[in-house]
Amino acid sequence: MGWLSFEEWQAVQLSLSVALRSVVFGLPPAVLVAWVLARGRFPGRGMLDALVHLPLVMPPVVIGWLLLVFFGVRGPAGSLLQDWFGIRLVFTTGGAALATAVMSFPLIVRAVRLSLDAVDPGLEAAARTLGAGPIDRFLTITLPLIAPGILSGAITAFAAGLGEFGAVITFASNIPGETQTLPLAIYAATQTPGGEGVAARLAAISFALAVGGLLLADFAGRRLQALLGRVPR
Repeated sequence: MGWLSFEEWQAVQLSLSVALRSVVFGLPPAVLVAWVLARGRFPGRGMLDALVHLPLVMPPVVIGWLLLVFFGVRGPAGSLLQDWFGIRLVFTTGGAALATAVMSFPLIVRAVRLSLDAVDPGLEAAARTLGAGPIDRFLTITLPLIAPGILSGAITAFAAGLGEFGAVITFASNIPGETQTLPLAIYAATQTPGGEGVAARLAAISFALAVGGLLLADFAGRRLQALLGRVPR
């Protein structure tokens, strides 16, 4: 893209990479947690629900600080990863993806949980009477029915991940070429004399990606519903 400098294009690519990695690694546990919350009946279910949705209501900087405490080089998880596997997350692209995944995790959980709540329990009960086990019922009945919610949640989380700022800058810092995503590049441009043009260009790209992601999530959900024979509202 000739109208972007190398550093600006690098921030765009890094944002796309970080958002994609956050969805890829966050999607499986999000589906599992949504299943537990929708189908499980156990003490502490309300507390688990509250913890899952904390990133939606807490300041992102606080989430980033908690990640720094837990996954920092001297944190309980960070030190183990460093000593046992040689993995360091703080101030790395992987750390930026982790912070983004934590912030977008509730979005996927909510989308999948709403889809699970809409599944007719009678279908699963009928499959159970025919001898289908829990895994078979999930793979052949439940998973296809909640696929629109999974896809919509994943795309929405991807779009939201492109705009994550507070948790990323707190946990992964603002390192060009390593952790400087679009929002961080825009922030850096606003702090630089004469950087208004750079900030405007990056903001326009950020806006276009966010709107495109939301439109794609809606289209993909409706398309999947149509393929499954369900008329979207």
